[in-house]
Amino acid sequence: MPRVEFRSRPRTVFVRLITDSFTRQPRRKLLTTVALALGTAIATATLTVALDVGDRLAREFRTLGANLRVTPEADTLPLEIGGVDYRPVDSGVFLSEAQLGELKTIFWRNNVIGFAPFLDIPIVITSVGNGDYLKSYPNPNDPALRTTLIGTWYRHNVPVPNGGGVFSTGVASTNPGWQIEGRWFSDDSAEAVLGSNLAHRGAIKTGQMLEIRAGDARSQLIVTGIISTGGPEDDAIIAPLVIAQRLSGKAGQYRQLLVSVLTKPEDAFSQRDPKSMNPAEFDRWYCSPYISSISRQIQEQLPGVTVRPIRQVAEGEGQILSRVQALMWLVTFAALLAAALAVASTAGTTVLERTAEVALMKALGARRRLVGAFFLGEQWFMAIVGGLLGYVGGRGLAYTLGQHVFGVSPSTRLILLPVILGLAAAVATAGSLLPLRRVMQLDPAPALRGE
Repeated sequence: MPRVEFRSRPRTVFVRLITDSFTRQPRRKLLTTVALALGTAIATATLTVALDVGDRLAREFRTLGANLRVTPEADTLPLEIGGVDYRPVDSGVFLSEAQLGELKTIFWRNNVIGFAPFLDIPIVITSVGNGDYLKSYPNPNDPALRTTLIGTWYRHNVPVPNGGGVFSTGVASTNPGWQIEGRWFSDDSAEAVLGSNLAHRGAIKTGQMLEIRAGDARSQLIVTGIISTGGPEDDAIIAPLVIAQRLSGKAGQYRQLLVSVLTKPEDAFSQRDPKSMNPAEFDRWYCSPYISSISRQIQEQLPGVTVRPIRQVAEGEGQILSRVQALMWLVTFAALLAAALAVASTAGTTVLERTAEVALMKALGARRRLVGAFFLGEQWFMAIVGGLLGYVGGRGLAYTLGQHVFGVSPSTRLILLPVILGLAAAVATAGSLLPLRRVMQLDPAPALRGE
């Protein structure tokens, strides 16, 4: 009769056995739940940060400068050493700035956070002064007074085709890390900023007026700031693009374009030749924000240009991003492994203490599947509770990490909740495999005899 009774109400007996288990061994169940909560809390924090770290670091890297250089395709033979272009500033052909709005129509247009055209021309500083008084230099051909005027945008509104509105861009977006004393020029004014080395060499200060000459063309510029970049800009004058175009006679044209885009780290797939890919592989490559795929899309939108990554920037970003993400995944794996070991320890002890109970269940007719479900049900219940607690705790930990590392809290991702609950269940199952195998293979007769 006990055999019939057990089979007649299996669900009732199943729930009763699990409930009784929690009331008789609350400390061990609490220990398992805490272990799962700690493991999933660390997993939640690291996964939250890992999902944001790519975008966060990519945006931080963009303060270091642009990562793409656009030049005319029918240009002179490139002479680039260590990422620096050593061709004469007035060599080669020029591009039209009227097409620049097309950059915000490519597939990855939202990843284009800024671009700035540049037109460099050699000039001579003929005089420096204040207000109406200009002090002429006695020898305007002095090499110390010969420099380069870099024409560009600071913050310029570019109309986007097909009703895309207006996009504000310039060196304020591509090079936000440049340090300046004073203020930037206005794009529609006769103003300029001076490189720190040039300002020191010529004893030029903010507020003074410069008179410059480029061939037969002349212009007067008011110095609004002193800039320090650590690059060739420190020995040059940076002025509105329209000034450089007027002095050089290249109205509406520029020499090169620097583009700042958010990309994902390069991998073996991204380095393959697109011509060797089948249609499915090409679509995957084209629809991924690799620097190579974005470069191709820019070339498609701006005919007659060559787009080259600035390798020093792109490769350094990829290496750092890959290492940070690998570290996050390693910490996640270590936390979940530790939780699985804690579950295995408590589950093993539970099986040893309840050997007689398991043997009795089998002797009364319980199948091995039902016995296994009984133990897994316990573990999964604790996994759900521990996973929920871990998710809440992990959100707080992720907030702390985000504030200390990036200065901003990571975004809330509710999609992580089912992922964390699934990981908790997987960890509980993995930690219970060996004890569960012993339960399934237990012979009830020797166990009931105390052997």
